[in-house]
Amino acid sequence: MFSYYSTYGHVEKLAREIEKGAASVDGVEATLWQVPETLSEEVIGKIRAPPKSDAPIIKPRQLAEADGFLFGFPTTFGSMAAQFKVFLDATVGLWHAQALAGKPAGFFYSTSSQGGGQETTPLTSITQLVHHGMIFVPIGYTFGDGMYEMEKLKGGSPYGAGTYAGTDNTRQPSELELAQAFHQGKYLAGIAKKLKGSQ
Repeated sequence: MFSYYSTYGHVEKLAREIEKGAASVDGVEATLWQVPETLSEEVIGKIRAPPKSDAPIIKPRQLAEADGFLFGFPTTFGSMAAQFKVFLDATVGLWHAQALAGKPAGFFYSTSSQGGGQETTPLTSITQLVHHGMIFVPIGYTFGDGMYEMEKLKGGSPYGAGTYAGTDNTRQPSELELAQAFHQGKYLAGIAKKLKGSQ
């Protein structure tokens, strides 16, 4: 299951590639969800955010149905966007029942700039997984040569796939960033499948 929040569409583009990567693993059903918006229509108009996609809105209880997760969100001051934090705060019932314990999970994200949190965002988000007892699955350097790209601007890190939106939100995910997202979806799905099969 892949849940995301996207203000300007950058994280959603990564999410679509992650979904394709996961679906490429035999026997895996990939489901894409978006978390609810918390901003008012007035604020959305002021920041000139485009309309949301037609991906279904997830309710916290639905997380219990999945065998693994990738959570995606833009960065705000080096940590996950408030909209996603509000969604995770509503999972206290799942936490109390330990309904997500032992399930693999990871992150993908966007930042406005190179110093905007490509590593601090997932690092500060790990606490969410820890309290649920989930297993953090970073991609490490499994993306191979794509992790060492130095000639072109590329988001992402060993923590997960990422992209740069630019301070004006006009930069779109590059082919390399989308390829890394596809890889992350496939990688997490393979691990989730192995864990499910060992039960």
